[in-house]
Amino acid sequence: MENNEIEKSKYDIALEKYNTNLNDEDIKAKVAAIIKKNVPENNTVEVKKLLFHCIDLTSLNTSDTEEHIIEFTEKVNKFADEYADLDNVAAICVYPNMAGIVSTTLEVDDVKIAAVSAGFPSSQTFIEVKIAETAMALMEGANEIDIVISVSKFLSGDYETMCDEIQEIKDTCKEKHLKVILETGALGSASNIKKASILSIYAGADFIKTSTGKQQPAATPEAAYVMCEAIKEYYAETGNKIGFKPAGGLNTVNDALIYYSIVKEVLGKEWLTNELFRLGTSRLANLLLSEIKGEEIKFF
Repeated sequence: MENNEIEKSKYDIALEKYNTNLNDEDIKAKVAAIIKKNVPENNTVEVKKLLFHCIDLTSLNTSDTEEHIIEFTEKVNKFADEYADLDNVAAICVYPNMAGIVSTTLEVDDVKIAAVSAGFPSSQTFIEVKIAETAMALMEGANEIDIVISVSKFLSGDYETMCDEIQEIKDTCKEKHLKVILETGALGSASNIKKASILSIYAGADFIKTSTGKQQPAATPEAAYVMCEAIKEYYAETGNKIGFKPAGGLNTVNDALIYYSIVKEVLGKEWLTNELFRLGTSRLANLLLSEIKGEEIKFF
């Protein structure tokens, strides 16, 4: 056996199973073709109902108070009564210290409680702190955890530290969903996004997510395409389905339709449920409701 084979890590070996040598311009062209062909035909009320049901309704403000989060959660409770003909949002996403407030206020059974954790949004803290914060959020009632990869470790080629952290946090989550944020705007290329996707999945991610929304650029259709391709190839290799969540910069209904179209085209209809597809946004809730009902609605 040659020396270079001996020195390969299990992460390098995992990456070799996938095509990570991508051309950014090719990706742009493929995405543009999907948008042109598929978005108009997906612009229907039924699709918008599904998109609403896939929203992780999010409040991640420096100024968040307990009173605000209670009011925020009460709107989700009231939605179930006032719009009984529609499926509710998928989850409420908050800072970890607010998970308990949501847990004690939330009255509907079909809405998850997601907490950003592990040094969100920079991931620049001790692994012990990341694990402790995750465990505390879960104790407070969170049943989904959103974390950010150690971007600096990834970019420096230290895949082992990055992946070991994800694995330790997943071990803390046990059966609860772990959504791993790549912060794609910081990764620099489609090839890096593909590598970070595969590594995060192998380390234990139940979902991979584009962005925190705290850094620009946030979600892009091109990043979404690459991440969905990674999920597709991993599924073909292992038979395991991983979820996808675009977040940050979803400002219009058309934005949501673009991500829906990419998921449908790359992964297929099987992924078009809120068990495998989420949208990290709050601003879209009222916009989607308005288009579904045919009148301006400012419920949230």
